[in-house]
Amino acid sequence: MTATPSDALPESVPGSGLAAPSAGLVVGDTVLRTGVRTARRAVDDGLIGVPVAACAFITAPGPERPYPASELYDRPGGGPLFDTGPHHISALVHLLGPVSRVTATAPPPRAGERLKAEADTQVTGLLEHAGGALTTLVMNSGAHEGRQPRIEVHGTEGSLSLPGPDGSDGPVELHRAGGAWEPLPVSRASGGCRSAGRAPGELARHVLDVMLTLLDAARDGVWLPVRGDRARPEAVRP
Repeated sequence: MTATPSDALPESVPGSGLAAPSAGLVVGDTVLRTGVRTARRAVDDGLIGVPVAACAFITAPGPERPYPASELYDRPGGGPLFDTGPHHISALVHLLGPVSRVTATAPPPRAGERLKAEADTQVTGLLEHAGGALTTLVMNSGAHEGRQPRIEVHGTEGSLSLPGPDGSDGPVELHRAGGAWEPLPVSRASGGCRSAGRAPGELARHVLDVMLTLLDAARDGVWLPVRGDRARPEAVRP
């Protein structure tokens, strides 16, 4: 798969819900859930100082039981990077700003005893955000359940631990020097809704650019720029 420069993306991507910014598209995403919104407020309020690093993990088995279109998971354009990765990368862009360049590695898709995986089942990458923060990204669907924090953000004055952005309204915890981990009051409860508000279509477009560029970087073993001028999304409004 070849990364498509942002200035060459089509006006719309069939079946994806993506459209050019000129279309005025707004989308619902899990960045609208309680966890990301609470963490965004903490970052904006300076509770962890200047963000310098983050990590995001998915370590879980792929779909083991058939569900509608489950066979698409293991085809090109599927796998953990494109299935769950958009939730994590969207959250990271909200918290740390747009991604300026990436590098990655991805082992060749593995052939199983019962099916052949054509998509990468593991992608490990580094994302450099426009503000200088670095994110370590691990997307793995070839493992059993892990216990790593789904997202952590580290700053000059403290750290944040977030629940999984793809389906959890668990607590956001803050740790500062000399203290202990403590839950933060929620910014706004989403009531289990994955789209309790609106996010700009430009965010979805940028996240797609990041994922495509990660795969190109993994193939070539190099750092690659994420094309296009990007701005950090505004905080989500209900």
